[in-house]
Amino acid sequence: MHVSTPRSDRMLAACAAGVTVVLWASAFVSIRSAGAAYSPGALALGRLLAGALTLGVFCLLRREGLPPRSARRGILLSGVLWFGFYMVALNWGEQQVDAGTAALVVNIGPVLIALLGARLLGDPMPPRLLAGMAVSFAGAVTVGLSMSGEGGSSVLGVVLCLLAAVAYAAGVVAQKPALGAASPLQVTTYGCLVGAVACLPFAGQLVREAADAPVSATLNMVYLGVFPTALAFTTWAYALARTTASRMGATTYAVPALVVLMSWLALGEVPGPFTLVGGALCLAGVAVSRSRSRSRAAARAAAVPVPREEAAREPR
Repeated sequence: MHVSTPRSDRMLAACAAGVTVVLWASAFVSIRSAGAAYSPGALALGRLLAGALTLGVFCLLRREGLPPRSARRGILLSGVLWFGFYMVALNWGEQQVDAGTAALVVNIGPVLIALLGARLLGDPMPPRLLAGMAVSFAGAVTVGLSMSGEGGSSVLGVVLCLLAAVAYAAGVVAQKPALGAASPLQVTTYGCLVGAVACLPFAGQLVREAADAPVSATLNMVYLGVFPTALAFTTWAYALARTTASRMGATTYAVPALVVLMSWLALGEVPGPFTLVGGALCLAGVAVSRSRSRSRAAARAAAVPVPREEAAREPR
């Protein structure tokens, strides 16, 4: 049986994080279509129901069962805060403010994850991570400012986006300990189910709006549930279980750059020069935050034990 090495684990975690970032970026394009026909709460509930159904099928096929008792508190908190409250608040906030303002406020989330992770989880804060987050945040600000002015901004909308960022950060920090006791699929499935239950008060709106919504909007809502929710949140949990919450939060700064690219390709929205510069800064910051210093790599290599066969051949 093949036993995965720490290096292969890191590679798989990086690939999983990449899948998450790409699918979360695609979600912004789909939300713009579905959000025209569905209210914030109804869209969140429909998305979560589609996600929970998809995840439930995989749980049954894999015979995952219920998560351990020690993981349930973290799953409950992340389900209510991140899957439930965050999605409703973000959908509602984006209807009140322009895209640039929403991007600016929501991108406070990774910074809050780093602060909460260091305070509550004991996550290390190496200089490269801090520098990368600073560069990425500057890029997110540049993207946001370049997109501002497309619509009005209200105090309510800014507050909703800020609450969404706080709920996102708190949900990630609550999810991290749960992954020490339960599998990524269990944590994602039951977190999504908790979020769906929390959004059940919007069931009446969902039924009424689904009857009048165009098929394209409903299909986009289902896509949001199957891919950016069921698949992307599972790959996120897989990667989060193998790294720190702070480093994973910094990775999500690649999302604004990918949103710009996808809007360009899918919607024909040609980005301006400042938007392109901001996207490049976001990606550069992620690259810096994910890199490892040469001294750490040398120390890790020195810590690897030499096989006895090679040690026997070394001159004494």
